[in-house]
Amino acid sequence: MKKGILFLFLFGVLAQGIAEADVVGRTVEYRYGDAVLEGYIAYDDAIQGKRPAVMVVHEWKGLNEYARHRADMLAEMGYLAFAIDMYGKGQRAETHEEAAKLSGVFRSDRNLMRVRARAAMDFLKQEDRADMSRVAAIGYCFGGSTVLEMARAGFDLKGVASFHGGLSTSTPAEKGKIKAKVIAFHGDSDPSNPPEAVEAFKKEMADADADLQFVSFSNTFHSFTVPSAGSNPASGLAYNPDADRRSWAMLRLFLEEVLAAPAAATP
Repeated sequence: MKKGILFLFLFGVLAQGIAEADVVGRTVEYRYGDAVLEGYIAYDDAIQGKRPAVMVVHEWKGLNEYARHRADMLAEMGYLAFAIDMYGKGQRAETHEEAAKLSGVFRSDRNLMRVRARAAMDFLKQEDRADMSRVAAIGYCFGGSTVLEMARAGFDLKGVASFHGGLSTSTPAEKGKIKAKVIAFHGDSDPSNPPEAVEAFKKEMADADADLQFVSFSNTFHSFTVPSAGSNPASGLAYNPDADRRSWAMLRLFLEEVLAAPAAATP
């Protein structure tokens, strides 16, 4: 092999090795009162020292492979990702009916939603790799509702991102209490967030002096970032690969802004 070709080959191998993140994922247990919760932490082991942290809140079926996958994607971007468990160890739904029952407990008790999320944030403080001065939270569906409640409660977060999360609440934000910048990704054909709920949310954020970005995708239904949602608009659920890709790209820029860290991953 000629020297020039050999050099290019070795450079390509080296560049590939540098580009690939060495993501480590591990299951962790933590508690809220008597409840045992089981989360998932992911990070790039090649990065030394502390790095910004992003909490990931699952959909209404509980902490599953989808939430863990999103945590791995965030770890590839250089963040420490913590997929939290709102329901409790072993509490996972197989059907929509079971999911409605599990999530309904929290939807009807927003204080419980907030304190369970607080327990996860308190646990995150024990992670040596987490820079607790730079923490954000993202959530999907039920998780989107949860991160919005975290913002309303004044959690010490730099930013929160809701993907097709419920926008309504029984505990609206007080003026000046929201510390986090907020971005909400919404499908304009999502039956769980009708136009009146969207307008009420925007007004709530404006009245609270929140820094809000509201992104609405046309002809887009609930669960638009979830491939397993399939394509069944009649049910109000449908995966939209374009909205998924675009919302993730916007999330990358949002996190780069609020956490001042580089981002480079795609769905």
